[in-house]
Amino acid sequence: MRFLSLGLLLFLVPVSAWGQHLACSPCSYDFGKVKIGDSVSYSIELTNNASKTLTILSKSLKGSAFSFGHFPVPIKISPWSSIELPVIFTPKTARSTDGVITITSNAPDSPFTIDISGIGVSDVAAQLAISPAKLSFGNVTVGSSVSIQATLTASKAEVTISSDRSTSSEFSIAGLNFPVTIPAGKSVPVTIQFTPSSSGTDPAKVGFVSNATGSPTVADVTGTGVAQGSYSVSLAWDASSGSVLGYNVYRGDAQAGPFQQINTALEASTNYTDSTVVSGATYYYVTTAVNAEGQQSAYSNAAKAVVP
Repeated sequence: MRFLSLGLLLFLVPVSAWGQHLACSPCSYDFGKVKIGDSVSYSIELTNNASKTLTILSKSLKGSAFSFGHFPVPIKISPWSSIELPVIFTPKTARSTDGVITITSNAPDSPFTIDISGIGVSDVAAQLAISPAKLSFGNVTVGSSVSIQATLTASKAEVTISSDRSTSSEFSIAGLNFPVTIPAGKSVPVTIQFTPSSSGTDPAKVGFVSNATGSPTVADVTGTGVAQGSYSVSLAWDASSGSVLGYNVYRGDAQAGPFQQINTALEASTNYTDSTVVSGATYYYVTTAVNAEGQQSAYSNAAKAVVP
């Protein structure tokens, strides 16, 4: 008889693991560059990772450029819940500044600290970017319009856009009511529209005038105006067997139809040119054969045509 030997491992769990524990997210934060005299606020998340209510007893802060937002103590945090600790950076001099937040609580790991930092600068060069920086509208029928949405993003500091401009009357900008202020790190959408007034390619630039460095912020745009009816579709098919008086030609927007007749009289030959197409459209064509008695055959297979 064989016996199976089993090894039993015992793990001792520290008492504190079953008790209260306070965590922070993030546990260090850099405010980056902030203009002297301005204030930037950020909230640090404090979480009670335990099954008992935790009480924050006190808070303190080292670093004269930093201060707390509204956060009265003592304050309780329910099990598995979080609260926000607002911290404000108001630089007074043009230099790098470090700070330390100390939190005491009834948690076993109390107290714990959070490192913060920031840089005071005499001036911050705001930046404004447009994405995409190049927009191609392709072929657009003269008199019609095509729109593309772009994004304007402010960085480093708040940006105020006072106006827009375009080097061509065929390109216009919509979606902004000036002045428009974009906070640092935020974005706003903008719509750029191409409405060609004549045939041909129009390369141009659209821009936005603001307080950002390098203003105006410019995007390269291009589009080609195509005159209505400047394209045609040539069709050809095999002759039908039997006695045929002529053919009808039908056109639709989908392969399965519905189809509309486009010839005004029976086509005696086995080819046809459709000169009523529109640029950028996709069409499907079918034909039918008509005998001397006026009887019409079923549709032929559908032929696809994509107009540039």
